Amino acid sequence: MTETEKYVAKLTTLKSGDLGLLRLHAGRDLDHSVAAFDLFTGLWWPLRKESPRVPRRKVAWLVAKLYAFRPIPHDRGKTLARQLRRCEPNNDGGRFRQKFDLMLTLSLDEIEPALQWALDLVGSQRLNIDWVKLTDDLSIWEREETRLRWAEELLAHNERRNEC
Repeated sequence: MTETEKYVAKLTTLKSGDLGLLRLHAGRDLDHSVAAFDLFTGLWWPLRKESPRVPRRKVAWLVAKLYAFRPIPHDRGKTLARQLRRCEPNNDGGRFRQKFDLMLTLSLDEIEPALQWALDLVGSQRLNIDWVKLTDDLSIWEREETRLRWAEELLAHNERRNEC
């Protein structure tokens, strides 16, 4: 099991009170409250002590808040971009693509609201996502090839769209 898989497995065991605490910290830094900091370090630090390959703290904090926002079940291979493709509306005047394209231009520091939009759309349709892949992608978000792959996955035509 990879370090990212271990981290995601820990996230999926959080109780509703812990998820609620993380949800309250959407858009906020880790040092905003002692309670959130303690909860997060209880998840992340034991893994970090084991291995330096655990997702970096900034990414792990973002993913924890996103998971708390929309605790969508983990499903290997169901990337966020692929799942979004299944939800793309036919006649929205291009607004969906504009939002997606904008998300690809955002830095890791700016992307949380855009990812909340994406997770809300996918989760509202009861689709699952690959949290491990999302975490790994966010770990290398600065690389152009990561964002390019997301665009290609959204644009691919080998799966049906509008199943949502």
